[in-house]
Amino acid sequence: MMDIKLNANRESGITFDPSSVPSKKFAKTRRALSSSAPPTVAFIGFFLVWEALVRLIGLNALTLPAPSSVLSELFGHLSFYLPHAWTTLYEAIGGFLLGSVLALTGGIIMAHSRLIERSLLPLAVLANVTPISAIAPLLMIWFGFGALPKVLIAAIVTFFPMLVNSITGFRSVDANNYEYMKSLHASKMEIFLKLRLPNSLPYLFSAARTCVSLSVMGAVVGEWSGSTEGLGNLVMLSSNNMQMNQVFASILLLALMGIILTNLVRLVERRVLSWHSSEQSKG
Repeated sequence: MMDIKLNANRESGITFDPSSVPSKKFAKTRRALSSSAPPTVAFIGFFLVWEALVRLIGLNALTLPAPSSVLSELFGHLSFYLPHAWTTLYEAIGGFLLGSVLALTGGIIMAHSRLIERSLLPLAVLANVTPISAIAPLLMIWFGFGALPKVLIAAIVTFFPMLVNSITGFRSVDANNYEYMKSLHASKMEIFLKLRLPNSLPYLFSAARTCVSLSVMGAVVGEWSGSTEGLGNLVMLSSNNMQMNQVFASILLLALMGIILTNLVRLVERRVLSWHSSEQSKG
């Protein structure tokens, strides 16, 4: 059968060149490189400019250490920094998961009831506008100096953006699709699972990308309020002792942590929303 097709192509003047069809693996690699190259170049350029300015101007290391000395400090004492990074990481992830679950639960309830939304949303706004630095000491008094208050602070920071996006996402359904499902006598659960939830996923992932980095910030603020572990505690102690290499090494780890967590959420988003137009348009 293959020979017949090839002969027919030759007779019609059409030739098939297997090399003209790029492999899917090569296409995926090319897309990955094209998406990661710009930020990589930007980061390298930023650190090169930083290094050059420090050396040319001759800044004191107590004012601004060079990136080379910061990296030397970090990789030279990696076993010292990793336990602190792990502490901050599980506090941030715990707070992100807790805040997201509570926000999604509240979003589902408020999306189905305007009365409940008008009653409870002002309380969520109040919690959001209250400075975390004012709440953190209270949580330390109530729950001690362990991981729990840091997780709660990270959850509070995460809660409001996820709540607002979930309400918007669950309500942003096409009216025609909604009326069609109602005409089929679909239950509220069926409408939620087949219409509201799929439609809300872009909103939820958009909020998750923001909230996962905010949870790191929340964990750090909690560690500043009272802790013996974590990168936030290390930044505070190092700055008090004027150990600037330790300060910037800790900040660098926090930045990497936020970038990695955000990219993990983005990776899950691409997998889950592969059917959505927002992902298909990116090729």
